[in-house]
Amino acid sequence: MPDLRSDESPVGSLLVLLLHGPNLNLLGEREPHVYGTTTLADHVATARACAASLGLELEDHQSNHEGELIDLVHGARGRCAAIVINPGAFTHSSWALHDALAAFEGPVVEVHLSNPDAREPWRRTSVVAPVATGSISGFGGIGYELALRAVAARVAPT
Repeated sequence: MPDLRSDESPVGSLLVLLLHGPNLNLLGEREPHVYGTTTLADHVATARACAASLGLELEDHQSNHEGELIDLVHGARGRCAAIVINPGAFTHSSWALHDALAAFEGPVVEVHLSNPDAREPWRRTSVVAPVATGSISGFGGIGYELALRAVAARVAPT
């Protein structure tokens, strides 16, 4: 198995890739009645603090471009212990992202701030869920913390 420890991280910490899909750069402004008023930067800062408390290092990226997210997933192979992803609207349509995540060897946790099952019918289908280790939705920003706790439990040395 490849060494999944980050070269720049404290000794022993495991690297987790945190990905955010399209329009999530607008968090705090876009539909605050659905997504809240917390910005993406605030969510990432909270997730980074949670990761550190769990002995994990976090690398985060947001993109509105499907291909860029796929390239980031490919780049995580053999380098990252896990992926936490909020795929945004790609949740419902990106079979290419599905395939990239399926090729990743570690845990994948799908996160959504809102509960897609409680929204429009087209949001109720996730093409990411079948290749995710688990999915967390509807808990707002705490979903990222729950995902990181699940990752830590999965990747902790035995």
